[in-house]
Amino acid sequence: MDTPKRILLQVGLFLLTIMTTTLAGAEWMYGKFLFIEEAWMTWSDFLGGFNFSIPFLLILSVHEFAHYLTARSHGIRVSLPYYIPLWFGFLPLPSFGTMGAFIRIRQFIQSRKEYFDVGVSGPLAGFAIAMVVIFYGFTHLPEPDFIFHVHPEYEQYGADYADYVYDDEEGVSFQFGNNLIYWWFQNYVVDDPARMPNPNEIIHYPYLLAGYLALFFTALNLLPIGQLDGGHVVFGLFGQNTARQINRIVYSLFLFYAGIGWIHPDMLTDVSVEGTFSYLVIIVFYVYFLYLCTTSMIENIQDRLLYVAIMFALQFLVSSFTAFEGYPGWMLFAFLIGRFLGVYHPPAVDSRPLSTGRKVLGWIAIVVFILSFSPRPFIIG
Repeated sequence: MDTPKRILLQVGLFLLTIMTTTLAGAEWMYGKFLFIEEAWMTWSDFLGGFNFSIPFLLILSVHEFAHYLTARSHGIRVSLPYYIPLWFGFLPLPSFGTMGAFIRIRQFIQSRKEYFDVGVSGPLAGFAIAMVVIFYGFTHLPEPDFIFHVHPEYEQYGADYADYVYDDEEGVSFQFGNNLIYWWFQNYVVDDPARMPNPNEIIHYPYLLAGYLALFFTALNLLPIGQLDGGHVVFGLFGQNTARQINRIVYSLFLFYAGIGWIHPDMLTDVSVEGTFSYLVIIVFYVYFLYLCTTSMIENIQDRLLYVAIMFALQFLVSSFTAFEGYPGWMLFAFLIGRFLGVYHPPAVDSRPLSTGRKVLGWIAIVVFILSFSPRPFIIG
């Protein structure tokens, strides 16, 4: 049971997260900042940020409270959600306003069924609300000239502004990658294609922004690795032995994809002694990074070194002979899993198989992961 002091902390974090996500929403939507004089955020801008923070926090809260209520239904001692506010304040760097939320489970979970129920409930509940938000966002797109209110400098180019404003080689563009759900909505739900925003400008459409981030976090949670929600799902569906194999295969593919392009022959532009030495130092540091990423997966040092050698060799070969690049943004998450969170799911005392209904929910969760996942979720160029 949460004490009054702890509940006060949880409420305070929630209220603070409302504030930071609203500020973040205003930053994304209008390109305004609270403490930057050149782009001063007005009270009206701040209020507009609620169009992002309310749907985004609704999805996040439904996700976490589904975990909470499911755990309580099984008699598992669990805390109310702790929200994690994140805002960069004085820096002109947009954030999402939060790093998410979590609940603390205060006792060991005993069975595959309990692990599964707690794990699957959050993503499916949050996904259902996210689909409502996304549907609303795509069916209530503003008129095409809406973007000129955010970027008045685009108006001189008219509807073809994208042919002119993204050609500056010194500028930095930011856009979200695609996933199957957004692809389907863009192609089969939007009535007027002229209203569909350029990928670089989706950040100014709060419901599309909130929905995309919700899908991103849903897919992240549903990765079938360790004690992520997806790890609970595959553990419940297949049992410990098969789940361990799935954990290892998926994590290896995840790490492999993330690292393609980090080290390649074209990086050796200076063939002098100093240049070659610098290149070798980079390789050593990257190999050591891979070594750290496999800490929780392979205990034997020799086996780990062999695994890292094979992983590096394959990544180097792909980078050498193809133009294919992975997504380095996944490397931090791979490091956190491999070094701290753990690749494998813990065992359960009661390993009885799931009922047919739960198995159906498990496969639905896997489909949700496939539909929500974006190989390159955030593209900066």
